[in-house]
Amino acid sequence: MLARLRSFLRQFLRLDPAVLVMLAILALTFISLPIVRWTLGDGSLRTGIEIGVLVQAGTVTVLLGRAWSRRRLLATLAAVIILAWGAEFLGSRTGFPFGRYHYTDLLQPQLGGVPLLIPFAWLMMLPPSWAIASIISPPPSGRKGEGTGLGVALLSSLAMTAWDLFLDPQMVAWGFWAWEEPSGYFGIPWTNYLGWLLVTFVVTLVIRPRDLPVGPLVAVYALTWFLESFGQLFFWGLPGPAVCGFLGMGVILLWAALRNGRRSTIRGLQESQ
Repeated sequence: MLARLRSFLRQFLRLDPAVLVMLAILALTFISLPIVRWTLGDGSLRTGIEIGVLVQAGTVTVLLGRAWSRRRLLATLAAVIILAWGAEFLGSRTGFPFGRYHYTDLLQPQLGGVPLLIPFAWLMMLPPSWAIASIISPPPSGRKGEGTGLGVALLSSLAMTAWDLFLDPQMVAWGFWAWEEPSGYFGIPWTNYLGWLLVTFVVTLVIRPRDLPVGPLVAVYALTWFLESFGQLFFWGLPGPAVCGFLGMGVILLWAALRNGRRSTIRGLQESQ
């Protein structure tokens, strides 16, 4: 299985050179975070995080724009940003669906108590989660193409929530938001992860993404997995979330690798008949 995963990840090296350049810039942006912090102090961390989120969201936007019409791209971006902000506004005001938490004043500007950066954090990982779900989800019976809406929505929820195994403990440790009753997973209530599953499921069903640039987006997912695992383990002092996130997102990637290999085998058999 691990050999299949390595083979799956090596496919990304054959992506369009322009895509590889974007991925390299993205990697360098996040690799520079601990260096900037050591050089300029903790006060620079917020700016570094903001730049990192915007660079990754911009990368995902460009990748989608290479495959979609401008109208479809803008409609999808607007839907993700509005729905994500709405979920975070509702959650921070009522406790539903994530649990009771609040954002601190560190991330600015804010609208309704929600930092405007947060919807872009959803944007930077939601399309990669859609892409990896489209590999795993079986296509409709008797038809070629991507999986059913429910299948992709459910698997996208799992892929997106696996990333939050890294995100929430790190952002709480850095003081960007706080839980009223820390508990569960490294101080993060389990209700938070149920909320992530629900919100991602609903947003994906509303948007129903199709014709995704799967390879580049999955490369973003895999790169995030590696950088978060390495960074939290060796630089940010969060070994527990590093291991759990590594396993969570790693299982998703391995699942996609196995499904991708099986589909390739099936296509080969069909073509030989």
